[in-house]
Amino acid sequence: MDKAGGRDGRGEREESEAGGGGLGVGRDDQDGYTVGKVCRVGGVSWSGFNAGRIRPPSARAERDAVVLALIRVSHDRSDATYGAPRVWADLRDDGEHVGQKRVARLMKTNALHGVSRRRGATTTQRGVEESAAPDLVQRAFTASAPNHLWVADITYVPTWAGFLYLAIVLDAFSRRIVGWAMTSHLKTRLVLDALEMAHAQRHPAAVIHHSDHGCQYTALAFGQRCTELGVRPSRGSVGDCYDNAMAESFFATLECELLDRHRFRTHAEAKLAIFRFIEGWYNPHRRHSACGNQAPMRYEKLHATSTSSAA
Repeated sequence: MDKAGGRDGRGEREESEAGGGGLGVGRDDQDGYTVGKVCRVGGVSWSGFNAGRIRPPSARAERDAVVLALIRVSHDRSDATYGAPRVWADLRDDGEHVGQKRVARLMKTNALHGVSRRRGATTTQRGVEESAAPDLVQRAFTASAPNHLWVADITYVPTWAGFLYLAIVLDAFSRRIVGWAMTSHLKTRLVLDALEMAHAQRHPAAVIHHSDHGCQYTALAFGQRCTELGVRPSRGSVGDCYDNAMAESFFATLECELLDRHRFRTHAEAKLAIFRFIEGWYNPHRRHSACGNQAPMRYEKLHATSTSSAA
């Protein structure tokens, strides 16, 4: 038997006895690869392979494991909303001396991500004003009773199936959402449905309906319906982000407390979650400092009681 053959034979026996070790391969590997073959292809000596199998983790690897465990604690505590900068700040405040780059590397390697603010999508699309309306509010977003002033706006909800659009009508007195509608388009029908719901629930007399200059609100059909219902349309100045701040405040709450915390696969999932948020939480339970720290429905009930008592 030649020397080469003898050497290969001994190598094969050693490989069979040693198994695959850290490389996870051996004589019985399903693809037919042995440790010897892998070492030869990879340019690794047999002695080097064995040394690697028994060598303890490096100090860097051990430190990474400790830091990763602390990262997971911080990430879980934030309900998976923190990214590397805030997780790093958590660890630093806890007295852990670790670099931000190390935290970012470990989070990326282990698929730990934070949440970020949504990128803006345009929902206000100006068109030709088919129905004119004055500014009846002049930024005075206050009301002494329900159904004196409504504010309205549109936002978008991201889903795996594309954007879902939400139109709301909010009573400025109690912050209660009195009308809402959801659909996959930005046609005038969206805001009409929200208006119809608000009117059917509240039956107001000459309520002011304040909105921006979006083409949905300036459409002839919307203006005509407001006239039929006895609703007085109002629109603020063009391009003023503060003009409809009350509606924007509700959308910020919706985003922070619901949309940033969930991902919706379908429009149906998103609609159900938003319905539960508005009718199951926001209107009946969520407290507002502007309402004496009362929920909208409770605030309106207290107002009705005090009004009837005074009468």
